[in-house]
Amino acid sequence: MIGLDWDGDVVRQSDRFDRYTEAIDRLAELGLVYECYCTRSEIRAEIAAAPQAPHGPPGSYPGTCRDLSEAERRRHRSDGRPPALRLRSDGRAVTFRDRVHGETTGVVDDVVLRRNDGVPAYNLAVVVDDAAQGITEVVRGDDLLSSTPRQIALQQLLGLPQPEFVHVPLVVDDEGRRLAKRRGEPVTLGDLAAAGIPTDDVVAWIGASLGRSDVRGSSDVPGLVDGFDVAALGTGPVPWTLGRTRTIR
Repeated sequence: MIGLDWDGDVVRQSDRFDRYTEAIDRLAELGLVYECYCTRSEIRAEIAAAPQAPHGPPGSYPGTCRDLSEAERRRHRSDGRPPALRLRSDGRAVTFRDRVHGETTGVVDDVVLRRNDGVPAYNLAVVVDDAAQGITEVVRGDDLLSSTPRQIALQQLLGLPQPEFVHVPLVVDDEGRRLAKRRGEPVTLGDLAAAGIPTDDVVAWIGASLGRSDVRGSSDVPGLVDGFDVAALGTGPVPWTLGRTRTIR
């Protein structure tokens, strides 16, 4: 442990499908939901063939199923293809102020609301969960910065409060890639301990990445939290330096 604890109840999204279904139903009542029968490979091919989606930035879903006729939908159903559900976006641009990246604007595309296996999609689930739990500030990696306009649009459409957003830089390896356990990189305290790197060294590295050379170990974490200033964060990625000379097996 590094000295940070969560004092709330554990919330499992698998127990909250009824809430997500209710949100999708509300959007459907507004005429903002449509069935999408495309496979991932079909979507990739469509994107490659259509550099600009009708409602969204380049690389967005090109709207293949957006205006299917009822006969076309029946044909897909008879083929046994379960549909995903997408938001019928109007291509609106959403501007918000991120506490690290400043004013940011993104165009809202026809984002997936429910996958074709029946599981609610990330962007819808987090919007519903944040509102239900009274979240007022979202802090996460800046690889999700581009998803925020979609979530704000959903909050507006569902009449939910909009939290503040703080998108922090990612920690990256020597090649500039986000650290990932699947590549065998030392990303857990257990991995690092096995490599001979104690938790206090990890905490000290975290402190140094925030410009705090006075942080030496877990006992300093309360002071690190109290003295944290988001304005001191940069916008560039943070190179990972711990464990680079050791092999994690």
